[in-house]
Amino acid sequence: MKRLPILLLLLLFPLVSSAQTVLNGLIMEENPDGKDMGLSGANVFWLDTSIGTVTDLDGAFSIPYKEEYSKLVISYVGYKTDTLTVSTNKPVKHWLKSNASLDEVVLKSRRKASSRSFIEAQNVINVSSAELLKAACCNLSESFETNPSIDVNFADAITGTRQIKMLGLTSPYTLITTENVPSIRGAAQAYGLSFIPGTWVESIQITKGAGSVVNGFESIAGQINAELQKPTTDDRIFVNAYGAANGRFELNTHLNTNVTEKWSTGLYLHGNMRDEKFDDNNDSFLDMPLARQINVMNRWQYTNGEKGFVSFLNFRYLNDEKQIGQINFDPDTDKGTTNAWGGEIDTQRIDISAKLGYVNPEVPYESMGLQLAYSNHDQESYFGLREYNIVHNSFYGNGLFNSIIGDSRHKFKTGLSATYDDYKELVEDTNYDRTENSVGGFFEYSYDNLSDLTVTAGLRLDVHNLLGTFVTPRIHALYKPWDKSAFRASIGRGKRSANIFTENQGLFSTSRNIVILNTGGEIYGLEPEIAWNYGVSYLQGFDLFGRRADVTLDFYRTDFQNQVVVDWEQTNEVRFYNLKGDSFANSFQIEFNYNVFERFDIRTAYKFYDVETQYASEKLEKPLTPKHRIFGNVSYETSLKTNGAHWKFDATYNWLGEQRFSNNSIRDYSPTVATVNAQVTKVFSSKFELYLGGENITNVKQDNPIVSSDNPFGPNFDTSFVYGPIFGSSYYAGLRFKI
Repeated sequence: MKRLPILLLLLLFPLVSSAQTVLNGLIMEENPDGKDMGLSGANVFWLDTSIGTVTDLDGAFSIPYKEEYSKLVISYVGYKTDTLTVSTNKPVKHWLKSNASLDEVVLKSRRKASSRSFIEAQNVINVSSAELLKAACCNLSESFETNPSIDVNFADAITGTRQIKMLGLTSPYTLITTENVPSIRGAAQAYGLSFIPGTWVESIQITKGAGSVVNGFESIAGQINAELQKPTTDDRIFVNAYGAANGRFELNTHLNTNVTEKWSTGLYLHGNMRDEKFDDNNDSFLDMPLARQINVMNRWQYTNGEKGFVSFLNFRYLNDEKQIGQINFDPDTDKGTTNAWGGEIDTQRIDISAKLGYVNPEVPYESMGLQLAYSNHDQESYFGLREYNIVHNSFYGNGLFNSIIGDSRHKFKTGLSATYDDYKELVEDTNYDRTENSVGGFFEYSYDNLSDLTVTAGLRLDVHNLLGTFVTPRIHALYKPWDKSAFRASIGRGKRSANIFTENQGLFSTSRNIVILNTGGEIYGLEPEIAWNYGVSYLQGFDLFGRRADVTLDFYRTDFQNQVVVDWEQTNEVRFYNLKGDSFANSFQIEFNYNVFERFDIRTAYKFYDVETQYASEKLEKPLTPKHRIFGNVSYETSLKTNGAHWKFDATYNWLGEQRFSNNSIRDYSPTVATVNAQVTKVFSSKFELYLGGENITNVKQDNPIVSSDNPFGPNFDTSFVYGPIFGSSYYAGLRFKI
């Protein structure tokens, strides 16, 4: 709490700073059909000064104003430049006319598939749909294979589920949102990333460090936001078919249409299945589970540009079924017996959400938004003789207001949010039911001097029935010391409930006893997790041999004031208890991107992790977390033909250093692991393409991933020691068709 007065002072200081008079306006483009649209990226500046700005996505701008400024110049390539006479700071609305008499000048520029911003205070990596197409990306958990900021763990030995890590911490410490609405949380933590098909994702924003207070208090390591396809911008018809040598088949279909001038709707259908059994390592267990999933989403979009309204309504139903265990397990005859070890994981989920946004047409910098979301998550599962069921009903509401203080250099967001989570959990023969609810308010202030300094400071106050009343402060700052540079620093606090069973479902695929060392807390008898995250980052762009390049250095540290320790260090037990001592995660990353020649790019990265926790026995490295990682990605595209045809080639290399096993294992550290993935895409036209790829094409395999696989009902059975691939090489092919 010693930091809190300083943070409050930094947060409130800009509110007492002097304001500057500002001129606001809207620049439009005249269209022959009469539907005027805001002109994004137009240059607006005062004549004979260096003071200027550009219009935003809606054509709006704000620019400092003084009485001696009288001539406002507005320009845009392909339009006639206009000079307006301005005598007051009354809002300006102006239409630019196309200059048909200009000689045609073609400017070619290729947007990066993955990029970092030089102007945002937060350290955000933007991942476009072009980046997602570099790999199969069947679902969101597989969408980070070509991005070094997210670590994708190898699929576990039983469920085949891939988990992600960020800054050396597992996914529960990262706030995962869908269009800025928290979505992968609570009961969805274990498998939720596989419930969002890759083709549904339009783009991904990865934020390192504690995120914005607008999205809640749970973010600790960072935030991952997935923007979904919009009915108004997605293809009218899109079909993606996929088949892999590991027995997985998938079909995605998008159907979008305009219902009226303002209403559009999209129907998104996804199905996948794997019904072929594989046991290449001859341990009698399936290398990958049998699986079936049906996923249906209906989106409605309302857009009224004249009145400033845009809204989305989403309805989604999911049914996901998995069969796990020994290859000869038959659920009809072997469930609940010791004939063969196996299990089933059946999940049904319903999601309903609504978003309403309003931008004041007369005051473009002023906007309001309302987010509402409800979900019902019902999982019934058993692992051998161990049963685990969970039903999670969740509600989320968030209302926010955006505006400025004086001029566009001083912006703020404020609002109220509420959450409700009802858990009904059955762990073997014990019920763990609880209800959590919270109400909170937030205020976030941003200062931008329009030159080299941007600061965002946020504070929220929440009242929670189990976590108490608490304050969440967060600050992000950006300074640009010279051209093409960005130095960032951040600090923030996060607090969360640890859902110990759903976040660690791998424990049920072992013979370990579950031990909870009750400390009198409100959640499983445990206290909530609290952590501070600190980070610095430096981004520098430059020219190397006449081609674009950039280098990024990041360092982040997470310090836990309290943590629910998951202790695998004891023989035949997994223990949960609150931290007594130190627990931290240090993460260092250096990344280099270079456009070697036209349409050929490389991305390389090195990461170092130092993650340690004070266990009951001693302070130890986090198990199965490599200290060293090396990443490399190369991509090349041939030149476009007149019909849009071209080839695309991508390859990704990952090297992981040795990883510590928990103390009761047969060895201390794993060997190093290196894998290579590659994909070739033939684009025949703007409407049709084929792709062929391979995962782990060097055929690396982990020997004996399951301990005591010959005696799964015995005391030593354990599936938690996975450090590398289990299946070996897997090849796939697919097609994409769109209209």
